[in-house]
Amino acid sequence: MKTLGVIGGLGPLATAQFFEMVVRMTEAGTDAEHIPMIIYNQPATPDRTRFILGLSPDSPLPAMLAAGQALTGQGVSLIAIPCVTAFYFYRELTRGIQVPIIDMISETAACLQRNGVSRAGLMATDGTVAAGFFRQGLEKCGIAVAQPSPDAQARTMKIIYNNVKANLPVEMADFHFIEQDLRSQGAEVIILGCTELSSIRLANDIGHGYLDAMQVQAGRAVELCGGRLKPEFNQLIT
Repeated sequence: MKTLGVIGGLGPLATAQFFEMVVRMTEAGTDAEHIPMIIYNQPATPDRTRFILGLSPDSPLPAMLAAGQALTGQGVSLIAIPCVTAFYFYRELTRGIQVPIIDMISETAACLQRNGVSRAGLMATDGTVAAGFFRQGLEKCGIAVAQPSPDAQARTMKIIYNNVKANLPVEMADFHFIEQDLRSQGAEVIILGCTELSSIRLANDIGHGYLDAMQVQAGRAVELCGGRLKPEFNQLIT
């Protein structure tokens, strides 16, 4: 099997949950049937959203490139990045890293397309929303995108930065406010488009009509590295 490299620490909890997702999604009867993985956990990588919005001059790109190059030097065949906002730098990363990087945006769009979704809601960081790369990736596949109202987007950032990244409980009233905002705009499926949001799905019964972008990436990592995906993960939209 191929060895997966992970550019991690963006943030640390998302990286830990990505590793667990890969393990739990793999059909394996023994340890040896799981895919090999090397995680480069660098939580000091500058904040992606702050740089994208012009709030910080510190680009995260050099740290991510260094991590990817270090992983390549250790023999990985494929790289995953459990951070959606990092995909703002996808082109630069693919040019500077000599092994393929799983494109979480394209894989999520393909999953929605296979399931006949025509309009999806996007929960993501201000950086991802402002940069527009996730919306554009979906629209290229014919999927319309609903984005949160200013109030709902502020609550999204509160959940990501003030709750999950700060290792504090999420106020589920905020989460459901965002959900209702996106559903009112006709969203058939809501994308958890920030890897920090995966922790909410894993810890709470959030109901139906969601797609976790990090879970999409984890499933593809298993398949592309030569592992076997458990049949129950052939359908990722809850």
